[in-house]
Amino acid sequence: MSERLLDRIESPADLRALPREDVGRVCAELREEIVQRVAKSGGHLASSLGAVELITAVHAVFDTPVDRLVLDVGHQGYAHKMLTGRRAGFDRIGKQGGIGKFLRRDESAYDHFGAGHAGTSISAALGIARGKQHRGEPGVAIALIGDGGMTSGMAFEALNHAGELQQKNLLVILNDNEMSIAPNVGALSSFLSRKMSKPLVRRFKSYAKEFLSTIPGDLVEWAHKAEESFKAFISPSLLFEAFGFRYLGPIRGNRIEDVLETLGNARRMLAGGEGPILIHALTAKGFGYAPAEADPFKYHGVTPFEIESGEMRKSAAGPPSYTKVFSDALIQLATEDPRIVAITAAMPDGTGLDRFQKVHPDRFYDVGIAEQHAVTFAAGLATEGMKPVVAIYSTFLQRAFDQVVHDVCVQDLDVTFALDRAGLVGADGATHQGFYDVTYLRALPNMIVMAPKDENELRHMLKTAIEHPGPAAVRYPRGNGFGVSLDAECKTIPIGESELLRDGDEVVVLALGTLAHVALEAAHALHAEGISAAVVNARFAKPLDTKRIVALARRCRAVVTVEEAAGAGGFGSAVLEALAAAGVAVPVHCLAIPDRIIEHGDSVAIRAALGLDAEGIARAVRGLVKPS
Repeated sequence: MSERLLDRIESPADLRALPREDVGRVCAELREEIVQRVAKSGGHLASSLGAVELITAVHAVFDTPVDRLVLDVGHQGYAHKMLTGRRAGFDRIGKQGGIGKFLRRDESAYDHFGAGHAGTSISAALGIARGKQHRGEPGVAIALIGDGGMTSGMAFEALNHAGELQQKNLLVILNDNEMSIAPNVGALSSFLSRKMSKPLVRRFKSYAKEFLSTIPGDLVEWAHKAEESFKAFISPSLLFEAFGFRYLGPIRGNRIEDVLETLGNARRMLAGGEGPILIHALTAKGFGYAPAEADPFKYHGVTPFEIESGEMRKSAAGPPSYTKVFSDALIQLATEDPRIVAITAAMPDGTGLDRFQKVHPDRFYDVGIAEQHAVTFAAGLATEGMKPVVAIYSTFLQRAFDQVVHDVCVQDLDVTFALDRAGLVGADGATHQGFYDVTYLRALPNMIVMAPKDENELRHMLKTAIEHPGPAAVRYPRGNGFGVSLDAECKTIPIGESELLRDGDEVVVLALGTLAHVALEAAHALHAEGISAAVVNARFAKPLDTKRIVALARRCRAVVTVEEAAGAGGFGSAVLEALAAAGVAVPVHCLAIPDRIIEHGDSVAIRAALGLDAEGIARAVRGLVKPS
């Protein structure tokens, strides 16, 4: 068996030392290794397979890391990681102490810009290119962005600025696979898919050829120009050249020879001052692995699977996920109320709205990777008496903060925010942690902020939020519920009313969200030690149940607050503010996410390390009522 070329590559310099005819073999070996590694560990499969040739060719043609490669999001970055010395780390990808699933500046000198949110690559690459220019340093900046990421308004802001600057050392590669995570939507996707092979174009070319054969020689040149003008009119080049870019393509992005040739041409053009340049590459998401090619949506992010069959390894059946419970409840409520509409930003599957779409297709909107638009679109709907529900990951709502403030809260509009993945997210790590929503939402006038203790309460909170005539947010975690029984009907919870789960007279534990169950576990253990702890399911971070909190604090010796959210300005801070306003002087210990970046890893282990498990809560209580 011949030696694998990939085993000789520790850096892109090793790749560039190979004969050009061997680059295709490297691509094949990379694709095989990505499938083998992800089959064992899980991860981002289809997107990484589709971008193998593009990433390999960039490292083969350009002088990385002097030339900077910026990947949009990083879903497609596994070939990049493998070519830059991190193959061995794939056994622990996404695990505590292991390499990240996305690009990270502190992980490699080849990761020039970290990202876990889409649409940032062109802006970052333009800044890098401009920075090199200011410092008089050599090299170009290359942004690799998918057509899904290109639906982000930020990408067009960057294109507009780059064209205005006429940035000569900037290259944008558009990886057009007609997918983001889910299939792309919107006019841009339709425009990019107008390929020259369509029947209308083929007929036009046939008619043109027949016409050219019948006209006098003097008119032939004019006719050829007319044909080229028509082709330009129906080509994506029209859009990008309007932004001031030189457009190359479309090219076959999974044909390594085509990609190498085009990148080589682009490098020479950039050296000659012909930038900025955009290369339009047509690729197949999941290319080279049949199951992923057949269903790139399913194989975007995968758990461990069997390579031969493509079958995911099934985990033991458990309670329904919070996402599913939310989706079922929203479908039920929308069936009863025709004013309810559902909105997602390119995450119909991740938010559970794909199921809503099947039942209520005329009241479902996927706006693409455009969170800002999603929120203001919802605000517009609300002005006309509709009841929009914006289902979005906590981490992604951050991108639309101004719209939540300016377009929803200032106008006190009836918009519900369903915040999935609030709290720890495990392997996705720092860019996806849902820690900050409580802090920034509770600061906003007119906003209601809720968190359910379990999946049954989630259903009631969704109904409460939708029926509330102003802005309201419900945050809930990733993963499965506790397996509690679900009430047949969704009920309204009085705004700002907490729930006393267990009474006690020495200390009160105020828990927000699903940690209420953990707090109960801690209280049972403390009872065995002779410590009487009351446990309150706070339900609301805003407005607080100030009456109950103050009353309990006045008769107990201490207070502990518990939340799986940022401590700075969060639920615990709200409790401290309420106690101070009431003139209650009592020791308070706030358990929350500390003011630092929390990396990827097992969520259970991270909670324990942060003191957000039963033992951590009990330890905090002991420290208050049994001082050493």
